[in-house]
Amino acid sequence: MEQTVPRAQKGRAGITDPRRVAGTVNQKAVQKVKAREVRQTFKPLREVWMNVGIEKVDTHEGRTVKALLDSGATGLFMSKSLAQKGGYRLIKLDRPLQVRNVDGTGNSRGAITHEVEVNMFYKGHVERVRMDVCELGKTDVILGMLWLAAHNPEIDWEKGEVKMTRCPPLCGKVVRIKGKKETRENCKMGSR
Repeated sequence: MEQTVPRAQKGRAGITDPRRVAGTVNQKAVQKVKAREVRQTFKPLREVWMNVGIEKVDTHEGRTVKALLDSGATGLFMSKSLAQKGGYRLIKLDRPLQVRNVDGTGNSRGAITHEVEVNMFYKGHVERVRMDVCELGKTDVILGMLWLAAHNPEIDWEKGEVKMTRCPPLCGKVVRIKGKKETRENCKMGSR
């Protein structure tokens, strides 16, 4: 008995499956379906924010701010509004830094002319950093690739959790000694 192959196979709910026509597999249709299935499987990547403490180096006056982890940013940045509102000491750069957009064009907000030096704290991690001051919109602090590469934190992108388990030996952690005052060894890290 001769078996006939249907012209097109019916899939779920009677919809014709474009991958099978006249008994052959349509490879382009399979690739499109696989790509769509992959897109549906993965959740969109979320932004990861950290609540970090920053304090003035001279007065140790501090506050907690939200810092965005941004692998697309090259350095460490503090918003101009936070620097001014918080009364951080602005350090004038020898030369202005030109800001480039992702497409290579110059940023309309202009060059970076100042930086601030602060102590930064995150879950027992302590370091002294220099942050370039620029317009960041509603974002207070951005920790870019310089910081990410130096500390190599464990990041759970789905949960938005950051663990500082792989810091280099020069990084400081708050050291608590029984019966004695707390001491700090700071990781010195600049914005460039």
